[in-house]
Amino acid sequence: PDGAADLDRLNAQGYNITSVDANSASLVVTAEELLWLAADGYDVSGAEKHARKPIATPGAKGLGVYHSYTTLTSELQAYAAAYGSGQNSNAKICKLVSLGKSTQDRDIWAVKITDKLSKEENEPEFRYIATMHGDEPVGTEMCLYFIDILLTEYGSDSRITDLVNNTEIWIVPLMNPDGLEAVERFNHNGIDLNRDFPDWPSGFSGTIFDGAPLNDNGREAETRVIMQWSAEQSFVLSANFHGGARIVNYPFDDDNKGSGVEAPSPDDALWQDLSLRYSTPNSPMFNNPVPDSPGGVINGSLWYEITGGMQDWNYRYLGCNDVTIELDATKIPNENQLDDLWDDNRESMLAYAEASHIGVKGIVKDKNTGDPLYARIEVIGNNQPVFTDPGKGDYHRLLLPGTYNLKISAPGYKNKRVRDVAVTDSEATTVNVKLKPAVFKTDLNGDGKTNSIDIQRMVTALLNTPDEKSCDVDSDGKLTVSDLQLIVTNVG
Repeated sequence: PDGAADLDRLNAQGYNITSVDANSASLVVTAEELLWLAADGYDVSGAEKHARKPIATPGAKGLGVYHSYTTLTSELQAYAAAYGSGQNSNAKICKLVSLGKSTQDRDIWAVKITDKLSKEENEPEFRYIATMHGDEPVGTEMCLYFIDILLTEYGSDSRITDLVNNTEIWIVPLMNPDGLEAVERFNHNGIDLNRDFPDWPSGFSGTIFDGAPLNDNGREAETRVIMQWSAEQSFVLSANFHGGARIVNYPFDDDNKGSGVEAPSPDDALWQDLSLRYSTPNSPMFNNPVPDSPGGVINGSLWYEITGGMQDWNYRYLGCNDVTIELDATKIPNENQLDDLWDDNRESMLAYAEASHIGVKGIVKDKNTGDPLYARIEVIGNNQPVFTDPGKGDYHRLLLPGTYNLKISAPGYKNKRVRDVAVTDSEATTVNVKLKPAVFKTDLNGDGKTNSIDIQRMVTALLNTPDEKSCDVDSDGKLTVSDLQLIVTNVG
């Protein structure tokens, strides 16, 4: 294409762009779409017909080979038996879970690895997801290598032991099993899963904490599974693996600026640091030739804009830091290159996972009862919040070294500010907080009781006059669903 305008035009017309390099773009198109592109004057002489032959050799097992859905399932079950519920002397640090079913009724497997499988601890939750696109299987194999070293080197390698003991690690090696079996980018319904998540602001405009709806109705089965699971967890840091380039792509992918225009988030410096933690140990990635990507990292929108991507949804809606990692310029490299790719990515995968321990951490509790609270953690001057895990009350706010002021809030409690929190380049600084229950005026019309009239007044204000200060029950400077919840709670 001839610049960002063409990318925006192709995107608007519904073409599936998969990567951009200098003055060329890679697209997945039908035969009819290829004819339309040629008719529009685009050079399509490099087009290649997609050969749908199986990726994996039948029955192939172990590391360094491509797996089918069936052999992957067998491998994961074997790991879970040996390091989970199996009756042997191995440490029980692994659990295999089916998150749900694909369109064609295949299990979407997740492996949980931590030292206390059944206990919720004050530790960050970390995640890798691979093969959203079925014709990009390298991520699945890198995840298997990663699972293997975490399990086999636990107890003998101090670094890996520390990571497992202090992190709740989840790995989804294959998000799109139907696509893998068909050697197809899309799922069985022909949908690109990395264009199927709610986009901002049309698909959602608030956060899960504010009560913004999940909006998973009508989405693909695989997308719904990941959305529902993610909403039930409290992930701090995540990455999803792809193929077709060597680069780490960080948010925003879409901020209504158009392709080729940088769309920085409130945590832009943090994103660059996190991305470089992955790319720096990976020499081919760090030195990749993609323009505007020093060190092998790039802002998503600057590379090319997409809507409905997973990483932006994770960050904006859930407060989870998520990046997209392209592992190799060839989507399906020869099987004999997998060991070398693991050598390139081993340190990267460890270093990125370890980054879930930087910044500020702590537990938020009710000052009177000591119960854990579901609370919002904000850095003053940065409008991107994170949230505590409601079960434990723990939070993990990734931050670069510096001094920060924090605001902690929860519905029904007085806000608290913690000033001059010093963050270093080592382990996260601990800031535990106790919030005091607040007495709020929920009798909006002054008739001496809180009832349906007050609820109606609040609903009207939320819909029509969101700046109405008299209805700001929790005095946080804005009207939200939290104000309505306070009134409903006090009815009667």
